[in-house]
Amino acid sequence: MLYVSTEPDSSRRRLVLVAAVCLGLLCVLLAGIIGLSVTYNRDIKESEDKMNNLFLSFSLYKINATEERDQLQIRYNNLTKEKGHIQAKLFVIEQHCQEGWRYFDSRLYFLSTKEKNWEESRQDCQGRGADLVIINSTEEQTFVFNLHLRAWIGLTDSVTEGTWKWVDGTSLTTE
Repeated sequence: MLYVSTEPDSSRRRLVLVAAVCLGLLCVLLAGIIGLSVTYNRDIKESEDKMNNLFLSFSLYKINATEERDQLQIRYNNLTKEKGHIQAKLFVIEQHCQEGWRYFDSRLYFLSTKEKNWEESRQDCQGRGADLVIINSTEEQTFVFNLHLRAWIGLTDSVTEGTWKWVDGTSLTTE
């Protein structure tokens, strides 16, 4: 009698099982490769974005640095011109100071060696393009006092006796 077996023999079953396991492992391996590829591509894209952002930031920084340098150059040129003007003014001041003038707080003061009354002194000042001193601050008062000279100041009550005014018409204050 001849028997036909409906069950595959054990070697065939083993072969199918090994093939199924191999296919399963290949699927897992392929899924891992796909996952790594996606992650790698995402990291590459992020790196490119970061590099582009850095390049853009550097370009903007370079533009800002160039603009700032240009502004500093303009400022330097202006300060150099201003320095020239100040040096020219100082030269004029030094020339006047050598001729009996003293410099204090952006002003020139002429120190006369001739004794005159108040009116003659004022006329002499006006003839030099100046006027008798109007004291506007404690520092200026100290400067005049420290000259150790008898000097006329630009204070008068010639318009109204007892009402003191400076030669520019402002009232005397005691602050």
